[in-house]
Amino acid sequence: MLNVEVLGFDCAACRKTYRLIEDTAREMGLAIHLVKVSDPARIAACRVLSVPGVMVAGKLVHSGGAPSRKQIANWLNVQP
Repeated sequence: MLNVEVLGFDCAACRKTYRLIEDTAREMGLAIHLVKVSDPARIAACRVLSVPGVMVAGKLVHSGGAPSRKQIANWLNVQP
């Protein structure tokens, strides 16, 4: 199962990013382990300079603003 983390706080962009990832994975028929991380120390350790950040399989793939569905689909197609 692919691990996906949304790193950020309770801002509109962070909530939107979480929903977009959840919806895109469901539409693609993928089972992912999606978690929201709001611990500032963890966010800083992942080198996220602007929230939301997105980690897929332990790799930072996005930082700042809500991503597009196309970007998310590309991330989710990554084979672990």
